[in-house]
Amino acid sequence: MATYALIPPAASGPWYWHLLAQQLRDRGHDVVAVDLPCADDSAGLAEYADAAVRAVGDRGDLVVVAQSFGAFTGPLVCERVRADLLVLLTPMVPAPGESPGEWWSSTGHARARRIQAEREGWTAEQDQDPDVVFFHELPPSLVEQVVANARDQSGTPFEKPWPLAAWPGVPTRALLCRGDRFFPIDFLRKLVSDRLGVVPDEMDGGHPVALSRPRELADRLEEIRREVCGTTRRG
Repeated sequence: MATYALIPPAASGPWYWHLLAQQLRDRGHDVVAVDLPCADDSAGLAEYADAAVRAVGDRGDLVVVAQSFGAFTGPLVCERVRADLLVLLTPMVPAPGESPGEWWSSTGHARARRIQAEREGWTAEQDQDPDVVFFHELPPSLVEQVVANARDQSGTPFEKPWPLAAWPGVPTRALLCRGDRFFPIDFLRKLVSDRLGVVPDEMDGGHPVALSRPRELADRLEEIRREVCGTTRRG
């Protein structure tokens, strides 16, 4: 049995992971869906890491899964707890000294989105429509739940530089989604290669893949865990 610690994207809480968490529990694993203080204007990345470390406690056989903006927090957690694996899911891969607020311009995200919109033939309105960019794989009933469970996101954690001087010494994999319309796949492939020096894993699905394809995501996470950690429990 492993423990999966799930760090959510921006403006999201533990609810975001509920479908994936059930899939992982059905496979016999412990799951910690981390509750970050995302609406708290006094909380920065240090406080996000504190919340995640408290949630993990003394659990072992730890796999940290950090999605999107959560990728700024995941490595901070792995500096402080013993983790067997860090999986960055559709990630904002940070660089030392870069703030999350600077990430967008330093990575060329806006240009990647423009290229995608031109390729897909989207109007400017469509390119800003969450039903087009985020929710295109979700049924209307689930979109309603997403909206009902959305949280405010403070800008505070976007202001200060990412504090690590180097990547933590934990096996790290990146899992990208080929149908991601918020972080286009070509953009993330290059980012992961440039900043982590690894070839990313890929699967089908859009940005909120934990909601649209929880079973497939659980399968892929399990494949990666077995490749990196093996099948036996570690002491």
